[in-house]
Amino acid sequence: MRTSEFDYDLPEELIAQSPTEERDRSRLLVMDRSRETLAHRQFSQVIEYLRPGDALVLNDTRVIPARLRGRKVGSNGRIELFLLEQNAPLDWWALARPGKRLRPGNTVRLDDTEGNRTDITATIVNKESESGRYRIRFSGTHSLFEILPQLGEIPLPPYIQRAARPIEDGRRYQTVYSRVSGSVAAPTAGLHFTAPLLKSIAAAGIRIGYLTLHVGYGTFSPVQTERVEDHPIHCEWYDISHETASLITDVRQSGGRIVAVGTTTVRVLEAIASTHRGKLVASSGYTNHFIYPPYRFQIVDALITNFHLPRSSLLLLVSAFASPGETSGRDRILAAYREAIDQRYRFYSYGDAMLII
Repeated sequence: MRTSEFDYDLPEELIAQSPTEERDRSRLLVMDRSRETLAHRQFSQVIEYLRPGDALVLNDTRVIPARLRGRKVGSNGRIELFLLEQNAPLDWWALARPGKRLRPGNTVRLDDTEGNRTDITATIVNKESESGRYRIRFSGTHSLFEILPQLGEIPLPPYIQRAARPIEDGRRYQTVYSRVSGSVAAPTAGLHFTAPLLKSIAAAGIRIGYLTLHVGYGTFSPVQTERVEDHPIHCEWYDISHETASLITDVRQSGGRIVAVGTTTVRVLEAIASTHRGKLVASSGYTNHFIYPPYRFQIVDALITNFHLPRSSLLLLVSAFASPGETSGRDRILAAYREAIDQRYRFYSYGDAMLII
């Protein structure tokens, strides 16, 4: 399948750049695959499409303040570091800007969130020429992770621009159920849920389970290979407990549906099933499970998701889900996106939502 088949240009004004304070006031486009219909709702009405005995599965990852700022020791030039992955308490992989100023052995003294100089330093250990990542060793603290709130800021997607440090985004760019720190981007489908809505869903007899997948920077990487199957999908760390695995297994055996909140949740569930002959077991590790048409889903029955970037692996996943086991999902998704554009839905991270049943 060629990449160009999944290009889709979207009007610039549809990019949602401003947080919405009332999360469940978002709009919801409902795609019913069996009836071949689209319906327009408010997100709070999602409960009407859930049944007693279903399981709602959410990704409880929490976004870390991964964007750090400082000055290069010696030249005093401004440097920005973007944390990607922790190897050890003081050993991280990161991106750097401007990278041309940094060489192995260079040191950056970090600022705090108010722009004041700190005693925390970051020394460049080496650079991966292919990925552009830098391995960085920090000093001045026993654990960088613990003091990140004093040093870093929440990293917004590259298409969202802010004139100053995103103060309100530090709160808004987290799901209300976020618990396990480690992501550099939010699982945005979950941003629509409020605590009262989740309480109502549970009271209606829908079981709720949680897993963790730390969203990596690679989620924004466009598919650029001629064939989608040649795209090097990024690895992300996940964890699913015995409790959640058992919950999902029980619901499936009882005839209930598995409703995944977000593409990250889908990736974890389907990755595990693909390596355990359709079964779901407690496990943790890294996955680069790549889902694109004509994928056959083994676990997930319904999906809550946002509207995704053109040429993205996320758009491929929802296209596969629109028509499992077929290649017609691309046309169905793009038709739904055209409908959303006509109805002035907001796209991307702070945008509206879509339910595929």
